[in-house]
Amino acid sequence: MTEKQPSQSSVSTPRILPKSLLYSIFARIGGPGLDTDSFEALRASYRGGFLGKAIAYDNRQREIPSRFIQSLRWHPVRLLSFLERPYYYGAKKKYLDRVASRHLDSSRYDFFHSWSGDCLETLRVAKKKRIPSLIEIPTWHRGSQKSEDRGQRTEDRQTWKSRFLLQPERFLEEYQLATLVVVLSEKAAESFRIAGFPDEKLFYLPRGVDIQRFKPGTRPPIFRAIFSGALIERKGIHHLLEAWHRLNLRNAELWLLGSVHDEAKPYLKKFGRENVRVLGFKRDLENYLNQGSVYIFPSRLEGSAKTIYEAAACGLPIITTREAGDVVRDGVEGIIVQPGDVDAIAAAIEHLSRHPEIVASMSTAARQRVVENFTWEHYRMRLLGAYERAIQMAR
Repeated sequence: MTEKQPSQSSVSTPRILPKSLLYSIFARIGGPGLDTDSFEALRASYRGGFLGKAIAYDNRQREIPSRFIQSLRWHPVRLLSFLERPYYYGAKKKYLDRVASRHLDSSRYDFFHSWSGDCLETLRVAKKKRIPSLIEIPTWHRGSQKSEDRGQRTEDRQTWKSRFLLQPERFLEEYQLATLVVVLSEKAAESFRIAGFPDEKLFYLPRGVDIQRFKPGTRPPIFRAIFSGALIERKGIHHLLEAWHRLNLRNAELWLLGSVHDEAKPYLKKFGRENVRVLGFKRDLENYLNQGSVYIFPSRLEGSAKTIYEAAACGLPIITTREAGDVVRDGVEGIIVQPGDVDAIAAAIEHLSRHPEIVASMSTAARQRVVENFTWEHYRMRLLGAYERAIQMAR
C-alpha cells in the first residue's frame, strides 16, 4: 500500500494510464455526498482523455458531456420500490452490475473502476478478459464488521425477495477478483490486513474537499460545537449528547446538522438542553461549519468521513475517532478519542472550551492540512496513480 500520509510533494504524474475506462457506481454523477466523489473520479479520466463510459443512476453535472454517461434514472427496478431498503437497494445494485457487465463484455474497454457491492458480475467479466480492475471500499473489510453494521438481513435465504440482498460472500469475492482494492484510511487498510488480505493489493486513496467552498468564517463569540451527519448511533451521536449533558458548559451551544433517525430520539429527549440545537439536514453545510468553534464526530465506523475534510477546511479543530479517517492528527488538528468513550469526549470538549489559544492553533493547522494534502486535485492525481498501479500489477 502507498504511504500512510501522502503529501502534495509525494504525488507524481503516472506514465501508464488506461485508453478506455468503464466506470460504474450506485450513485449519481455530480451532487452531494458520494455523487461528488463520482464526479471527481470521472474528472480525472475525462481530463486525461481516457474516459470511455460511466454508468450511474443519474447525471447532475455539465462539465463532462452526457455522451460519456449512461444514466439509469428510469430503470425497471423502480417496480420494486415497495420493498424495504436493503432489498430495493440490493436489486438496484445488481441491475447496475448487469448493465456494466454487458458493456465490458461487448466493448473494447481496457480498465474497469467501480465500488464494492456494485460489480461482482462485471469483475468476473474483467477477470475472464484479463482487464485490470479497481474497486473502492466505502468502509472496512466486510468480514470485519459486526452483523448490525452490514446492512444485511439474516432472513431465510429461500424467501422470494432474499435474492436481492447483497450477501457478505458477494463482497468477499469482489475483493479477490479486483486487481486493486482502494481503501480510504489506514484503519480500513488494517481491517483487510487482519483478514489476511495481501497488502500489495491495497491502495490508499483518501478523499478530497472543495477548499473554495469550505473555508474559515467569522468565529462566534460563544463556544459553539458542531456535529454534522445522520443522527444515528453508529456515528456516536448518543455519546456526544451524553458528554455534552455532563459538562453543562456556560456560554456554549451544540449544533446538530443532519437528519434525525428514530434511534437518536430517546437520547435527544434524555440529554437535550436548551443549548442543544437540532437544525436538520443542510445542503449549504459550509455556511454552518464556518460559524463553529470546534467540530465533534465520534463515529465508530467510517471509511474516511467526508464531513471531517469539510470541517477541517473550515478551520475547525476536530474531536473524532481514528475510525473516522486519517485527516486529524492527535494534538495537531484536533483530539482523537476512542469510540464510545464518553469521558474522553467530555474531557476533549472541556479542554478546548477552556483554551481558546489551542483552538486557534488547531484551527490554522486543520485548514493547512487539507490545503496541502486533501484537495480534489490531490485526490485525482492519486487516483491516476492507482490506475497506473493496477495496470502494472495486471501485466
